[in-house]
Amino acid sequence: MSRFIIGIIIVWALALCPVFAQRTEVPVLCYHQVREWQPDDSKNARVYIIPPARFREHMKALHDSGYRTILPAEHLRYLEKGQQIPDKVVVLTFDDGTISQFTHALPELDKYGFKAVFSIMTVTLDKPGYMSREQVKVLSDRGHVIANHTWDHHNVTKYKSGDWATQLARPGADLERITGKPVPYFVYPFGAWDTTAVRKLKEHGYNGAYQLGGKRDDKDRGYTMRRMIATGYMDGRQLLSAMKSSFR
Repeated sequence: MSRFIIGIIIVWALALCPVFAQRTEVPVLCYHQVREWQPDDSKNARVYIIPPARFREHMKALHDSGYRTILPAEHLRYLEKGQQIPDKVVVLTFDDGTISQFTHALPELDKYGFKAVFSIMTVTLDKPGYMSREQVKVLSDRGHVIANHTWDHHNVTKYKSGDWATQLARPGADLERITGKPVPYFVYPFGAWDTTAVRKLKEHGYNGAYQLGGKRDDKDRGYTMRRMIATGYMDGRQLLSAMKSSFR
């Protein structure tokens, strides 16, 4: 066989085989509260709180730079099967189900046609400062993805045997009843995960999961998808720069 033909075969294999293909990471942004900073918010707390004006700046920067959003199913097909995606895509995620995500973030998402992942702690549903069941249903009906963020935000690396039903099975079933749809995605509290958690997610029927900035497991890429916190300390230009340096 000629070297030319061998070369063609290698190129073809690399292009089509997920095992060998080296894929650029999809940027995944993590937001929490979208509200004004208060005098008693600590410097560390403000990492997780983005003022509405700064959030609007982030969304405008993404839109004006040509980014479009994708959701976990498309993200997973890219990671696991090599499905083609546009050059400029981003996954937007919102943790904890705070009411500010519905009142402040949702209108900006609607403005640009962006869709996002909202990960919900079911213990907070209908509680002051958090979304109601009806609001979660509205998000789902509008095409956003509702993900399980456990019942009460306990770190999955510390679970005992009975915790898996409490934190994975029951909240997932509750969210399915609310949305009328399967809830096949999980978001790790604190971004923490381990191999036991990955195995348990698979056993409970979850298709994929998002962590934070830890190292991705190349054997279980779909269950260790990386994110970066999009803070209120970043303006739009800095956000775009951080995305490029954080995801390669």
